[in-house]
Amino acid sequence: MKRFLVLLLILCAVGLPARSAPAPDRVAVLKRGLNITGWFRFPSSRDPAALRQWLSDAAIKDIAAAGFTFVRLATDPAVLETPAIRDVWFEQIRRLQRAGLGVMISPHPVGWKIDTSVADQARLEAFWRGIGPSLKALPPRLTFAELLNEPVFRADPPAWWRLQRRLLTAVRAALPAHTIVLTGQDWGGIGGLLTLPPEPDGNVVYSFHFYDPPELTSLAAYRPGLDRAALARLAFPSAEPARCELAAGSGDTATRDLIRFYCATGQDEAKIRARLTQAADWAARNKTVLVAGEFGASAALNPAARMAWLNLVRETCEAAGIGWALWGYDDVMGFNISRPPPPRPVLDRSLRGALGLAAR
Repeated sequence: MKRFLVLLLILCAVGLPARSAPAPDRVAVLKRGLNITGWFRFPSSRDPAALRQWLSDAAIKDIAAAGFTFVRLATDPAVLETPAIRDVWFEQIRRLQRAGLGVMISPHPVGWKIDTSVADQARLEAFWRGIGPSLKALPPRLTFAELLNEPVFRADPPAWWRLQRRLLTAVRAALPAHTIVLTGQDWGGIGGLLTLPPEPDGNVVYSFHFYDPPELTSLAAYRPGLDRAALARLAFPSAEPARCELAAGSGDTATRDLIRFYCATGQDEAKIRARLTQAADWAARNKTVLVAGEFGASAALNPAARMAWLNLVRETCEAAGIGWALWGYDDVMGFNISRPPPPRPVLDRSLRGALGLAAR
C-alpha cells in the first residue's frame, strides 16, 4: 500500500494529461475532407422536407467514392433553433456517417460578434450544451466537434483561449470519448495557431485555415472595386516581377498596384511550404494532431495557377502528416456546385486530380 501511495504521488506531481491522444483510426478519418458550406449555414429553404433532399444519396456516395474521408458541416447555430430543423440536421449527419464519412460539426454563427459580445459567447456555449448530449449517441470514430469556426479576437487573444477552454470543458462533459477540434484566433489562421497554448486534454486535434496569398486565392476579395478579370490572370508560381505584371496587367490603377505587390512578393512553392511548415513544427513541438480545416482557390482563377496552388498545399500537408479539407463542395473556392445541388453533381476531374483523388 505504501509503495502504491508513493507511485500515485509521483504521477500526480508530473501532471499526466487528462486524456489520451486521438486514436489512430480517428486521425485516419480526418485525412481528406470536404466542407459542405450552404446546407445548414445558408439554407435555400428551411422546409424540413427540402433540407432532407438537399444532398442526394448518389451525391453522398460520389463524395465517398472520390476518396474523401470526412465532411466538415458548416452550421449556423441559429438555424438549429427550430426543433424540426435540428432533427433533420441529426438525420443528415447519420446519413453521411452511414456512407462511411466522418462528420466534423462546425458552428458558423451568422452575424454573431463572438469576440466582443458576452451575450453571443453565452449563445455559443448554450448551443454546445444543447446539442452535446444528443451528439453522444453518434459514433466517436466518425464524429468531431469543432468549437467555433474562425474566431477573431485580434485585440485580445487570451480572451479566445479562455473562452475556448470553457467551451472545451462544457463539450467534454457531454462527450467524454469524442475527439474535439480546437483552433487559434485571428480567423483560425496559422498566425493564431502559433500563439495558441495547447490544452492538457489529449483527445483533441488542432485546426488552421490557409488561403495565402489571398490576392491569388480569393482574387483579393477583401478589397471591393478591383478588376477581378485581371487578378484572375495572376500566375502561380509568380514569375519574375516584370513578366508577372505584364501577364496580369490592368488599366485600373488600384488593381495594377495590387498586382505589382503580388508579383514583388515572389509567391512560389518555397513560400507556401515555409508557411505550412511553421504549422507543422508547432504541432510537432506540442505533440498534437493538425488538420487544415479549410483551404481553397477561386474557380475564377486561371486553371494553371489554381491547380498548381491547390496541389502544392495538399501535397505539403500530406507530407507533414496534416489532414485537410477543401472549402468547399458548394462554394466558388472549391467545386463550385450550386445551392441546392442537383441530384448528382459532377465533381470536377481536374480539381480531383489536384487533390490527389480518384479522377474517374
